[in-house]
Amino acid sequence: MGALIELARRLGSSFEELRTLTFQDLRFWHGDEARLTAIALVAVAAAMLVVRSTLRVRGSRERVGLPALLAPLERRSWAFARHVPLVLLVSGLPLLVLALADPYTALPQQRDTFPGRRICLLIDASSSMTRPFQAPGLSRGGTATFFATVAAADRFVQLRTQGPYRDLMALVEFGDQAYVVTPFTTDYDNIRLSLSLIGDLGEYVRFPDQGTILTRAIEQGVQLFETFDFLDASGNLLVIFSDGEDAEVAHQGGTVAGVVRAAVAAEVPIYFVRTRYGQAFGSVVSDAEWRAAVERTGGRFYAAGDEAAILSAIQDIDRASAGEIEIAQYVNERAAFGPFALAAASLWSLGAALMLAVPYFRRFP
Repeated sequence: MGALIELARRLGSSFEELRTLTFQDLRFWHGDEARLTAIALVAVAAAMLVVRSTLRVRGSRERVGLPALLAPLERRSWAFARHVPLVLLVSGLPLLVLALADPYTALPQQRDTFPGRRICLLIDASSSMTRPFQAPGLSRGGTATFFATVAAADRFVQLRTQGPYRDLMALVEFGDQAYVVTPFTTDYDNIRLSLSLIGDLGEYVRFPDQGTILTRAIEQGVQLFETFDFLDASGNLLVIFSDGEDAEVAHQGGTVAGVVRAAVAAEVPIYFVRTRYGQAFGSVVSDAEWRAAVERTGGRFYAAGDEAAILSAIQDIDRASAGEIEIAQYVNERAAFGPFALAAASLWSLGAALMLAVPYFRRFP
């Protein structure tokens, strides 16, 4: 009984899949072979008709003629019903040809809406990030500020994955120049792996750019949104982990407002976690400027002077990052010959069962 139930379930699902398939979505691996098969079937059918018509003409000489008056006396019957097995056989032939063509659906696109945001993480890897920062609950790699910020970014990714969100995340590491480590992805294990790689002491020592130019980091983040065609969509944000010591602002006459100009123009909010150990808000001269500039983007500024402040900042960013995003998902190529083959086999099996079970259907013509 269980086997019959499973068979009925498979038949139902196959016929439902067959009903929803459209020829516009199908591609064929063996279309030429299927065409040749169809031509051969048509040729065999035509040959059989020719042979049948020839035999009928020859056999008519031996028939006995009866008056036409006897025709109305014949009992009307459902004689046409004996052709049902033949109809089932013929109906299954096109399905068999389609199955032989080995159809498949080619990378169909599905657009779904999920709770989440498009988040670009910007990690400062400049030489100023070597300042000590005591964060024993976060960092395992060392006491430098850089390792605390990498650990904080990893904790933030964990917070997002533990919630109901399906964020698209990207990772950028910057100093004098900005480098895309991981483009936007929903593979959070990949993001965390990238964070662990850049958080390695040997990799940090070999990082080539020792200065800090936040303008280039923000421009790189905005460019990443533009590359993925996200700028016209809602749900974008930049999360920066840095000590806020910008070379352009400190030494080249730049302004903090100029640093965030690209984000303001693109309407991408910035959430800035300024990490300097023991320095609360106001202890650093540029804190007020940074907060005003970041709030102009629609984001928030956090002066993180200790581990507790960092944890509070990433939890606040997590709460503020609720929203919905639309994601285009591409499904892998999927074979579609099964429903066609099963439908043809079902029609032929039904026709054979009728012929075997009911002698009336064995009469042909």
